[in-house]
Amino acid sequence: MYQHILIPLENSRYDKIILDHIRPLARMRGARLTLIHVADGWVARHYEQLKLRESEEIRQDRAYLAQVAGQLRDEGFEVDTVLAMGDPADEILRVIEETDCDLVAMSTHGHRFISDLLYGSTAHKVRHSTTVPVLLLRAP
Repeated sequence: MYQHILIPLENSRYDKIILDHIRPLARMRGARLTLIHVADGWVARHYEQLKLRESEEIRQDRAYLAQVAGQLRDEGFEVDTVLAMGDPADEILRVIEETDCDLVAMSTHGHRFISDLLYGSTAHKVRHSTTVPVLLLRAP
């Protein structure tokens, strides 16, 4: 149990919160980590259909994933990375299935009803669409 943890990252200050929280569990279990970031800008959402070149957003996201993965590897963790493009919830759900992870650990912003209706909620869709346990940590 908890041998492979999927951690969606936003490339924001919220990432540190979930990473700091999950490190002790991952270390205790000897878990492998898979970091996923979903680029969801216009270029990312149309990348495959239009065969566009990587945007600056995508290059920065790729570099960010490499940086975080490098730090975790330096701490002794086995880490894989996935840079996906499109709808964050859909891509996280796809990677859950592809990687056979046994825990998803993600931060949530704690939106309430109206915000979730207007902006959607990645965490909400993920937790209701997978059978894999989801650890949600509300970011302050």
